[in-house]
Amino acid sequence: MFKSLDLPPVWLLLALGLSWLVPQLFPLGLSLDSALTDFITAVFIGGGVILLALAVSEMRRQNTTLTPHREADRLVTSGIFKRSRNPIYLSYVMLLAGCILRFDAILSLPLVPIFLWLLERRFVIPEENALRRKFRMDFARYCEKTRRWV
Repeated sequence: MFKSLDLPPVWLLLALGLSWLVPQLFPLGLSLDSALTDFITAVFIGGGVILLALAVSEMRRQNTTLTPHREADRLVTSGIFKRSRNPIYLSYVMLLAGCILRFDAILSLPLVPIFLWLLERRFVIPEENALRRKFRMDFARYCEKTRRWV
């Protein structure tokens, strides 16, 4: 049962819930509320949604799985995947950062690098290892041309 819940969107929802909960439990009166913060929030959330839509669209166009822990049918290197090997995970990090700023939850900001680390260890590295085994030289060339994140 827990294996079916071990998905990046579930981890994102947990991180979002925790990021909202922290300032409720520890209201220290810290705030980043400003027009600049609102702009950065909009860039992170809007950019995250657009990035996610582009990545999902490209993976569907290529007829390969979106689900981690499943074997990929193809190595997707087109579209947004020319810029980042992990645009979906990058979008999740952007969404978390944007929501933390939207919640004005300064104490939750350390969740962003922790969440990034968790995604990398739990999903990115195992997925890349599977792609490396299946697509060998094609994946090696892809890694030479395209960075893991940005």
